[in-house]
Amino acid sequence: MSLEKIQEVEEIVALMMDSTIESLKRDLSTIHAGRVSPSMLDNVKVDYYGTPTPINQVANISTPEPQLLAISPWEKKMIKEIERSLQAANLGFSISNDGNIIRAVTPPFTEERRKDYVKQIKKIGEDSKIAVRNARREGNDQLKQLEKDKLISQDEEKTAQEQVQKITDQHTGIVDELIAAKEKELMTL
Repeated sequence: MSLEKIQEVEEIVALMMDSTIESLKRDLSTIHAGRVSPSMLDNVKVDYYGTPTPINQVANISTPEPQLLAISPWEKKMIKEIERSLQAANLGFSISNDGNIIRAVTPPFTEERRKDYVKQIKKIGEDSKIAVRNARREGNDQLKQLEKDKLISQDEEKTAQEQVQKITDQHTGIVDELIAAKEKELMTL
């Protein structure tokens, strides 16, 4: 009985931390390294008949050149709305349209911009580590409650908290690896 409760807490903590890692991977994929990608717009929403909708669900996004995104709305009246959302997202694009296609051009990838992106990904990484530590705290609180309710012994609680710490260390290590890899990618172009 007590072992099952401990395993349940550990599994929940691991799942919470895994979802943090997945979220970090998604966030990092939106940061480009000198070459634009349609995934850069994944977090940009446009007002589509009163509903915030991802741009890729109201338009076709292509990359005809390394520094250019071409956005072709499926409905012409969405051009102004998409343009407004892109400007509000503040992704550093210079935006123009010819009435049919919106062109989002990214400025050249300077050393200064690379450093700005590195600062940005380090902040994202730190936020991810905070989320991992919050999951650890929640797991430890649950373990303390189990011990308080006499469902597990103090020794079992201590052992389980050590296991939760191991899971935490693994996940913070993954965060560090992902951030280091993205930083290297940004700085070696």
